[in-house]
Amino acid sequence: MSETIEDLTVEYIEDGITKVKQLDKEILSKGAWCTIMFKYQDWNAKDNAYGPEKFSIRRFQKQNGRYFLKSKFTISSKDQAEKIIAVLKKWMS
Repeated sequence: MSETIEDLTVEYIEDGITKVKQLDKEILSKGAWCTIMFKYQDWNAKDNAYGPEKFSIRRFQKQNGRYFLKSKFTISSKDQAEKIIAVLKKWMS
């Protein structure tokens, strides 16, 4: 795990192939518990290409000077993201 929030990532490389490619990240909250939203794509070996964009909200806790993943929620499609946005807008108005 990472020592700083800025170093936290979803990017994952295995055997020289970036299996999870991070496209963007937004830090939603900082502190002993931090929340980060990531935009990423998974590598599809069958198609030899990256799949559709996905989004993940992840919570990390700092323990002994390092951040550890404690929970995550993956928004698996743009359609699902738009539905979540619509509900939040409705609740916030």
